[in-house]
Amino acid sequence: MASRDFAMQLEGYGLSTVAIHYFMPDHPSLLQLFVLQQYDVAPRFPILKDYLDFWRRDIDAVLHSVRVAHQHLIGPAEWRAVDGIISIN
Repeated sequence: MASRDFAMQLEGYGLSTVAIHYFMPDHPSLLQLFVLQQYDVAPRFPILKDYLDFWRRDIDAVLHSVRVAHQHLIGPAEWRAVDGIISIN
């Protein structure tokens, strides 16, 4: 039986690293950082959108910025053609 994470990767999910900068109401001059990793589908990012909607609705913090890095972990192999002959003695 394959793991849930592996099955999600086969369905097109990739690993997203999200950095959320925010302010708390009791310390408005202090910019804080929250980092999370999750599997999501680029470029729509439905799981991240749901999480940010939850954040806006249920957490008493003001979002400053959100940065996303995304990488598909399973994909076609990459190759480059080499122009020339390589001799090994």
